[in-house]
Amino acid sequence: MNAVADDTPRLRFDFPGADGVSETLCFTAPCRTLVARAPGEVAQVLAQADAASRDGHWVAGFVCYEAAAAFDRAFHFRGITELPLVWFGVFDEPSAPQDPMTDSGVSGLAWTPTTGRRRFNDDIAAIQAHIHAGDVYQINHTLRLAGSFRGDDLALYEQLRARQPGGYCAHLAVGRHRILSLSPELFFCRDGQRLTLKPMKGTARRGATAPEDRAMADALRASEKDRAENLMIVDLIRNDVSRIARPHSVRVPALFGLEAHPTVWQMTSTIQADLRPGVDLAQIFAALFPCGSITGAPKIKAMDIIARRECSARGVYCGAIGLIRPGGDAVFNVPIRTLTLDMARGEGQYGVGSGITADSTAAAEYDEVLAKCLVIQAPRAAAPEHVPLANPLARVALMGSATPAGASRR
Repeated sequence: MNAVADDTPRLRFDFPGADGVSETLCFTAPCRTLVARAPGEVAQVLAQADAASRDGHWVAGFVCYEAAAAFDRAFHFRGITELPLVWFGVFDEPSAPQDPMTDSGVSGLAWTPTTGRRRFNDDIAAIQAHIHAGDVYQINHTLRLAGSFRGDDLALYEQLRARQPGGYCAHLAVGRHRILSLSPELFFCRDGQRLTLKPMKGTARRGATAPEDRAMADALRASEKDRAENLMIVDLIRNDVSRIARPHSVRVPALFGLEAHPTVWQMTSTIQADLRPGVDLAQIFAALFPCGSITGAPKIKAMDIIARRECSARGVYCGAIGLIRPGGDAVFNVPIRTLTLDMARGEGQYGVGSGITADSTAAAEYDEVLAKCLVIQAPRAAAPEHVPLANPLARVALMGSATPAGASRR
């Protein structure tokens, strides 16, 4: 079957289940689709998606980064995306998993950064000028890798997921577009009236040996730069979520935890809140989207600088991918480590970024970008240690917990 000619939407989610173990849910041939192509349609589509789940349907899809234009006129963007701003399929029930058509490898993929090191250095210098001027505290600056692809995108997804087990992975086939998300980052989980968020800020490479690997983790844990970067985003998200939370219910049960992934260590924190009665999906997105971990702080100014320094629209990268269960419980990732393919053109794009602060150096940040690219380039050799991602409602951070004081300006 020609993957481009068959335009039946097919979605697969490999998200953690209630027990923390990856659960595969597949969906095909939706009974209807909910699509927003203009900012004025976004809130309505999100509300319709929420209502469909309350009526007993499964709802699954994506929200592009540029959909944030619906929530604040002060948000600025670089260009437009070919994908809809929001796309959801409404399904009566999950379907049987689809097997790849082939067992073709991925060795033929060749990725080229669309931003060279000289331009990247200039971008970092410009961003730090804004930081020193007091305009922002940090910026999540991203670039793209571009490449070509011909073959079985589902087989590619399976092979890439084998390199990064766990996390919030998804494969979405919508028209000629394929979205292969290997994201380790939770955007939010709505479990009844409880909302859980787990932003990632702070990255270190994995070591080649067990002692070196532990040294890399210890250095990340002790890094004042990475802890400050993480804390700023925790403050920003606490401030965002307080807009839809019951008074005094916002809490940080785990701060500066470390998670091990095959190519990198990630520093994470967990934020929870109890939603006010009547808060729906559109209001959650209006308060939180886009996630502060992929913008910087304060959010409005950070997004303005991002729009001026980055070379293209982000699209689904840095937006949200997720599913809503019958009854309204929902899980969305932050689509980092996410590959988008245009099957008609045979082209692919992979976004990657890093958090820039006053203490950042261009060389170190570029090295961090390259480390995050290893998941689509490295051989399948096992990492020295892999700590599987658990359910956000049950997992325990490797560090102690604490609650930061003060809330960042939005």
